[in-house]
Amino acid sequence: MSRISKNVILVLLTLTSSAFLLFQLYYYKHYLSAKNGSGLSKSKESRIGFDGTQWRAVKKFIMLTSSQNVPVFLIDPLILELINKNFEQVKNTSHASSTSECKFFCVPRDFTTFALQYQLWKNEEGWFRLAENMGFQCLKVESKDPRLDWIDSLSGTEIPLHYICKLTSHAIHLVVFHERSGNYLWHGHLRLKGHIDRKFVPFRKLQFGRYPGAFDRPELQQITVDGLDVLIPKDPMHFLEEIPHSRFIECRYKEARAFFQKRAKELLQLAAKTLKKLGVRFWLSSGTCLGWYRQCSIIPYSKDVDLGIFIQDYKSDIISAFQDAGLPLKHKFGKVEDSLELSFQGKDDVKLDIFFFYEETDHMWNGGTQAKTGKKFKYLFPKFTLCWTEFVDTKFRVPCETIEYIEANYGKTWKIPIKTWDWKRSPPNVSPNGVWPVSEWDEVIQLY
Repeated sequence: MSRISKNVILVLLTLTSSAFLLFQLYYYKHYLSAKNGSGLSKSKESRIGFDGTQWRAVKKFIMLTSSQNVPVFLIDPLILELINKNFEQVKNTSHASSTSECKFFCVPRDFTTFALQYQLWKNEEGWFRLAENMGFQCLKVESKDPRLDWIDSLSGTEIPLHYICKLTSHAIHLVVFHERSGNYLWHGHLRLKGHIDRKFVPFRKLQFGRYPGAFDRPELQQITVDGLDVLIPKDPMHFLEEIPHSRFIECRYKEARAFFQKRAKELLQLAAKTLKKLGVRFWLSSGTCLGWYRQCSIIPYSKDVDLGIFIQDYKSDIISAFQDAGLPLKHKFGKVEDSLELSFQGKDDVKLDIFFFYEETDHMWNGGTQAKTGKKFKYLFPKFTLCWTEFVDTKFRVPCETIEYIEANYGKTWKIPIKTWDWKRSPPNVSPNGVWPVSEWDEVIQLY
């Protein structure tokens, strides 16, 4: 009986021990691991994420651009949307307080998109070589600048539009923004040329480049994202709202050029006919003289045609003669004794500017006036004589000392076309010449 009791007790103890062991295993698995082990699991996953292909590619790209002082900024729509949703949290995040969890650059994707303002890029070739030395395979997409397509001497000029730099299986798409005169940023169409490998990356998945785009110039700010310092638009929501409506269409530059040149030619011929009737000597001056000598044509992006007249040849009926010819006076600056300048309105916003030249002992000069301030400017020229030439099917006078005349007004680099020109600052021969007294403004600043 006692032996049976001992066996029963032994069995009971064994069952109780086994049950307790099973309970411990269950408790550890479902309670302790859930409480403590999940943090280890997340940490492990985060480490895997931070070492992932996309994050490594972005980190290396940022290192590359930072080392070359290339101010790229993030424009990737998906990542900007995530940042915008957590904007306050991200904005206040620093390296010291950055979370160990990779939230933005660790989502498996083919591309991450950045942008660059081209005018701020100082060493494009050096950057390109360094990128390849760091292991990136880079593709550069260029095309003709549409703004130059109508300028004969510049129509073949190509500009960079997009860079795609691949590191293993992830690619950085760098969209090149170009500054336009309206203070906005423009990017071009990503058009693949014949020699480009279509399998280099899945081009169809790119967010930018299906068509040209235009964006407001964004103000930028630096934030820390997934432990990386990046620049983003200060108002990411505004930038995101621009993307679907950013498509840009150019005007017809070539047709506009032909239209302007036709109107400018007609205006020059009418001016020549009018001044010839008056017996007034004149010559091609300023931008019109430059266009004649440099390219035997009217500069297509200029806004007017320019003539010069010696002040001693001035006649009081010049204004009425032009008005009778259908060219109303647009403005009259200065007076016969000082800085006289006349401007007449032609068809379709093409105007005629006449500058009167004054002779000094060792030079000649013409004046300019800023209407809103009354400031005067003086443009100095070496003394010159007049010769004949043919231009737009008409005989015109030009300065015989042509190169000296043009270099005075446009400098030694006059052969290089420049689209942006400030008449008060750009000419090398301009200098301040005082201010008109307010009491004389009614006489010397007349606008029509």
